[in-house]
Amino acid sequence: MAERNIKVLIMDVDGTLTDGKIYIGNSGEVFKAFCSKDGCGIKEILIPAGIKPVIITGRESKILENRCKEIGITKIYQGVQNKLEKLDMITKLDCGYENFAYIGDDINDLSCMEKIKEAGGVIGCPADAVKKIKEISDYVCIHNGGCGAVREFIEWIL
Repeated sequence: MAERNIKVLIMDVDGTLTDGKIYIGNSGEVFKAFCSKDGCGIKEILIPAGIKPVIITGRESKILENRCKEIGITKIYQGVQNKLEKLDMITKLDCGYENFAYIGDDINDLSCMEKIKEAGGVIGCPADAVKKIKEISDYVCIHNGGCGAVREFIEWIL
């Protein structure tokens, strides 16, 4: 895997860094649960290895901002309706698609995954990803989203 020269790990949130469940209280407050193993993998393994963590997600959440601050993720793109358009913007700032790894779980990640895979980058997904995502992935994790899949993918990349 060293020959791939991964410089950026793009991550989806709901269903990847979380189990995909969104808890909404009576007052409209939203709750999400994150896996501590994923957080440790990002902060203590990925970043020290020189790989930049980046979040691209369709939802917006102060909870996510707090979690990212806690584990050292500084590039967070929330409320993104067109993930491929955002990915194109990131390549202009960082490096080419061949230097990207991407982990996601659902069809809104597919266009980004296809572009990265076509360029020679690396694609992964949690065990409970949808069928189309599993089919395109270079690595299908043993763990489900929100249960250590991101950590597992990081360890596989390295």
